Amino acid sequence: MNELILLKQGEMTLKGQNRRAFEARLERDVRRRLAELGQFDVRSAQSVIYVSSEGGGDMRTAFDACRAVFGVAALARAARCEKSPGAIFETAREYLGAALCRAKSFKVEARRADKSFPMNSIELARHVGGLLADAFPDCAVDVRNPELTVNIEVRESFAFVHGGAERGAGGLPPGTAGKVVCLLSGGIDSPVAAYLAARRGAALIPVHFMSPPYTSELSRKKTLDLVKILSRYCGRLTAELVPFARIQELIAGRCPEEYGTVIARRFMARIAARVALGNGALALVTGENLGQVASQTLEALACAEEASPIPVLRPVLTFDKREITDYAVKIGTYETSILPYEDCCAVFTPRRPATRPKLEKIKAAESVLDIEALTADALAGAERVTFE
Repeated sequence: MNELILLKQGEMTLKGQNRRAFEARLERDVRRRLAELGQFDVRSAQSVIYVSSEGGGDMRTAFDACRAVFGVAALARAARCEKSPGAIFETAREYLGAALCRAKSFKVEARRADKSFPMNSIELARHVGGLLADAFPDCAVDVRNPELTVNIEVRESFAFVHGGAERGAGGLPPGTAGKVVCLLSGGIDSPVAAYLAARRGAALIPVHFMSPPYTSELSRKKTLDLVKILSRYCGRLTAELVPFARIQELIAGRCPEEYGTVIARRFMARIAARVALGNGALALVTGENLGQVASQTLEALACAEEASPIPVLRPVLTFDKREITDYAVKIGTYETSILPYEDCCAVFTPRRPATRPKLEKIKAAESVLDIEALTADALAGAERVTFE
């Protein structure tokens, strides 16, 4: 049996003259994802990428890996056969025989990309469906609510039979929408925001602010574990770990306590923007969520964002906590995010933070600090860790 994996594109088919560039990036990402799993042939035609095993690579493992590739809208394990009604029936009978024996009802759906095929889609579905009904008399035909759908696709060179496609990761291949710097705190929200940005085609540069001795080595490891999980979806990631304790100490010692969190976030925005501009990134991505905590009111967000010379994107801004948590579970970051290791955002938390800060008061409060020197020192002390 000649088995393949069919990877269906989604919105990339609408990209017009740029479409081939998106497809090439998607093919590259699929090859990268499968490289460590064995030898696979990856080819594309008619908006479908075909994956076949060349060296005995396990198709089930390859299927699971392809499911996480951004840009794949749907995928299916399928059997390839000659483009003749008889060959299509025999392939369906053999490839889906076990499923037809288990199912109580079925129907056949056919799609004919090759218009030279002698039967149209409806005729082919009826022909194969009748033969399968005779071959599997205990499985009734039900065109409205079948337990199993036998899918037939007739394309330029071959026909394919499969038992239905599963939903893929969707979105666009990372890098097709440019670079962004994502601020990764180690909590639940920011890894989800980073994932969602990458799913829209953004190449990620993770930046984490750490505050030893107030934060531990376990906190650092937790964040790097999150970057490693994200690299499964995004490919190669280089995280920037920025020392932040000195800035927080000075803010706590010289600025009004109620403004401490907003001023700290303004420093994060400045530093992250410097990293972005040095790496050709065009925006920052944060896990901020409107109204979740005192520092995430509209007034506080506006005060923090003003310090960044580039746009700040907030993919989970309007999500509730359950929606964010569900995403974290889905992408595999939740269990790591809830490990009880502190991050710098929990250091020097004001007892009564200002929820409606005024920008002019924030600027006046931070003017006692040497902003440029502190920003430069933090960047000079940054550590880089790369995950493939």
